[in-house]
Amino acid sequence: MHYTILIHETAEGFAARSDNQQRDAYWAGTMAYLRALKEAQVFVGGAGLQGPETSTTIRFEQGRQLIQDGPFAETKEQLGGYFIIDVANLDAALDWAARFPQRPGLVVEVRPNLPND
Repeated sequence: MHYTILIHETAEGFAARSDNQQRDAYWAGTMAYLRALKEAQVFVGGAGLQGPETSTTIRFEQGRQLIQDGPFAETKEQLGGYFIIDVANLDAALDWAARFPQRPGLVVEVRPNLPND
């Protein structure tokens, strides 16, 4: 079954991606995690996302589309990326999610994907 592991980060987490002093450690942990998924042959797909300031949100109100630049979610964490994995069950998906490198303010969410058929 396919599960998506959603990586939610704080503004500080997004900043660490490009900060000269934190960048190498940030990406080393993430890339090691990706290699482990691939070596275990559970990796289906995924992507890192640019920062929330690059987003555009479409909301629907009273039959109209309202377009807003920047993040809309009123939370401290924003979606930073995702991994789609193919594992036997939720317990296995949670095990893989728990292996993601820990960072302050990080939230890792696991959701089963809808069937494709």
